[in-house]
Parts: sequence; structure tokens; C-alpha cells
Amino acid sequence: MANVIDLIFDLFERHGHDHYGEDTTQLSHALQCAALARASGCADTLVAAALLHDIGQFIDEAGVLAERRGVDARHEDLGHALLSTHFPPAVIEPIRLHVAAKRYLCAVDPDYAATLSAASHLSLRLQGGAMSAAECAGFEREPFFADAVTLRRFDDDGKATDPDGADLASYRALLERVVVRAAPPPAV
Repeated sequence: MANVIDLIFDLFERHGHDHYGEDTTQLSHALQCAALARASGCADTLVAAALLHDIGQFIDEAGVLAERRGVDARHEDLGHALLSTHFPPAVIEPIRLHVAAKRYLCAVDPDYAATLSAASHLSLRLQGGAMSAAECAGFEREPFFADAVTLRRFDDDGKATDPDGADLASYRALLERVVVRAAPPPAV
């Protein structure tokens, strides 16, 4: 249990001060998203997903590939793969689906795209743009569809303000509560 949490903390220590096209750091963004989830009364699993949703940005330079090379590194899949043996589906599935949720919201809400940051517009283009009607229907059947859309809203809103004063260490106990017991140690 402590191994994956220590790995998460180490990744934030090494990459949390990076910006990846936004006006806030990755750590500040993660803390803002988690604070929004917590303030909304979300389950600990969704708070953990909000905190960890962009952890895939820290793997294999995924966070800089869109800006530097015009490549979608599929950070949602990288994060899902890193965390999948350590956290339950209620944590990792919203992480895996948060990019699809952006594409979905662009398709079903005509005003949504106008709210996206410049970095989100760039990544949206690389990720395939708004979903088709068939893609929307398939996405709506995903078991964690609603949580993914909720996480996406936190992701969009967690880019402008400073976090609520919480630091990463204040989320350790929450992560310990939701981590899957007896998971093998992470390989990174």
C-alpha cells in the first residue's frame, strides 16, 4: 500500500511544478480538483480520482508531447495503467474516461467548448475532437460515465484559483483508505 502512495508522492515531487500549457502547476491543478470534489461531497474514490487524474502526464514526457510535438500521449491511459492494480475501478475508471468526457461534453453541450483553456483546445484537437452521436451513446453506457463527467468538470474548473490551502500530504490518509490491499509493488 505505501509503495504506490510513495510513488505518487515522488511523481508529484518531481513533476508537480510543471505547467503543461496551463497557468497553474500540475500539483496546484491536482489539489484544486481534489478540493472541488471534496467540497462537492464526493466519495473518497472520486476525490482520489480528481487528485490523480493527470498523473499520466508525468510518465514518458506525456505532459509535454502535445505542446512540443503535437502528439496525444494518451495520459489518461498511462495513468490508468500505473494505478490499475492499486486502486479500485471507482478511482481508475473516471481517470481513464476523463478525456472522453471532454469530447462528450463538446458534443452534447454547445457552450462547453468555449469554456476550455487553450491547452485543452489543443489536446481536444489531438484527441479526436467532439464525439460523434454513436460515440456519445457508447460513452453514456460506460459504468463510470457520470463520475467521469463530474471529474471533467472539476478538471476544467481547477485551473484558475489557488488550492484551498491543503497540501498533497493532507490527501495521504484518503489515498490509504481507497488503495487496494495486497497489490503488488509498482514497476516504474
